[in-house]
Amino acid sequence: MDEKKTAVITGCSSGVGFETSILLARNGFRTYATMRNLEKASRLAELVKKEGLDLKILRLDVTDEDSVTESIEKIISETKRVDVLVNNAGFAIFGALEDTLLDEMKEQFETNFFGSVRTIQAVLPTMKKQKKGKIINVSSMVGKFGVPFNSIYVSTKFALEGLTESLRYELHNFCIDVVLVEPGVIKSDFFNNIRLSNKSRQNSSYSNLLHTRLRGIESMLKNKASSPSTVAKEILNIINSDDSNLRYVVGEDAVFMTNLKKNLTDEEFENHMKNTILLGDAYLK
Repeated sequence: MDEKKTAVITGCSSGVGFETSILLARNGFRTYATMRNLEKASRLAELVKKEGLDLKILRLDVTDEDSVTESIEKIISETKRVDVLVNNAGFAIFGALEDTLLDEMKEQFETNFFGSVRTIQAVLPTMKKQKKGKIINVSSMVGKFGVPFNSIYVSTKFALEGLTESLRYELHNFCIDVVLVEPGVIKSDFFNNIRLSNKSRQNSSYSNLLHTRLRGIESMLKNKASSPSTVAKEILNIINSDDSNLRYVVGEDAVFMTNLKKNLTDEEFENHMKNTILLGDAYLK
């Protein structure tokens, strides 16, 4: 009989991380749901207790190397293995590049990009020893194209895409699969936790355009956003698949925009974005 598989997920206080951790535990994985702030763990803890799930909630701050090292070492000491790592922790800063402080940009990269690097480096020795493992990096549809007033968030996802594609080659001979999940807009606390860059809260020359952009996102959340459980189900399917693709696009809006980017010239795509997103309309027409 195969030993029970161990899954580690970051950013589990809400949204995709929350739903993924519950779904994996319900499907027989020994699951470690990690988050930076354990004060946000009560809803997850109640569900675990109610269903008797094999799920442990663990503090892990992806921006803190000691926190990552200690948490992963604890998991390995308890289970002797890590079969799945889902890098989901992240947040978004909105604002024009000109209105964004360098420290804000660094903070965005520390969580969204370097956070994934830290957790990957922490689990790789164990996965290589096992000669088996799956690393799933939650990117975004905007890991494939730029959008206004999200330049730093988009940059973190572009970086994650390049990292994943490169790492996939490096780890092939060790039978470790590295995969990207590219959701569109998701109904979750992610967008409730959007931060405006410091200068964007002041009298910015970009204020009207920025607020038009935010109204467009609000419209998409109401009309075209996908459930975080949809992303979680896709992640479970990827884990259970013997052969994984590099990229998995999730959500009607993400599929539409990815195909649009693929089939239009750069000029045509740019015109589409100017005629929709800068006017506050949803991506889908």
